[in-house]
Amino acid sequence: MTGAHFRLGVLMLDTRFTRVAGEIGHPDTFTFPVLYQVVGGADVRRVILQDDGKIVSRFIEAAKTLERKGADLIATTCGFLARYQVEIGQALSVPFLSSSLLLLPLLHQVFGRRGVLGVVTASRRHLTEVHFKSAGAADVPVAVAGMDGCDHFNRAIMKEEIPLDPVRLASEAIGVARRLVGRRPEVSALLLECTNLSPYRRQLRKITGRPVFDILTAITMFVDETRG
Repeated sequence: MTGAHFRLGVLMLDTRFTRVAGEIGHPDTFTFPVLYQVVGGADVRRVILQDDGKIVSRFIEAAKTLERKGADLIATTCGFLARYQVEIGQALSVPFLSSSLLLLPLLHQVFGRRGVLGVVTASRRHLTEVHFKSAGAADVPVAVAGMDGCDHFNRAIMKEEIPLDPVRLASEAIGVARRLVGRRPEVSALLLECTNLSPYRRQLRKITGRPVFDILTAITMFVDETRG
């Protein structure tokens, strides 16, 4: 991804697992400067499993720090933060992308009228109507598949019990996507809510035969318009 003089600010969850090149949490994914800000205490448990609304103030504080450091656009490493798109966005003077879920209304116009949109998420159980509504996608027809039953994903990312193995993670993501389109062949495109799955986007597209979108897709839309 290119963009002369463009600086991306990224709000990071407070996690320890290894970040893989090709996802938003790894600086080698980009060819422009990236400013990272870890949000203390904002771990997977509080953001995804508990949906702890009290944590939003920490994200706002961290986002303002990135803004002061010169970020031209601020994004996050967790799609579940769509829940706080309005609260965080209104506190900033630069564009804010909480989640790839914000792409759903656009993708529905482009692809969805020929079927439904498939959403691959870290946790189907915890991705609720509130997240879709906050992303402006309450009326978008979706078929959701989660990584909930994937042993390696849950142990390496959700619980941080073992080192992350990109090969095993790719295999699990492919299995989830393949089962989704097998169960719902009318799915016309896939959206990755989970930013950790971005490195496997090309593999998912090849396996499913569907276009695949993610948070990097959303960021790319802004690069040319905000670079100097």
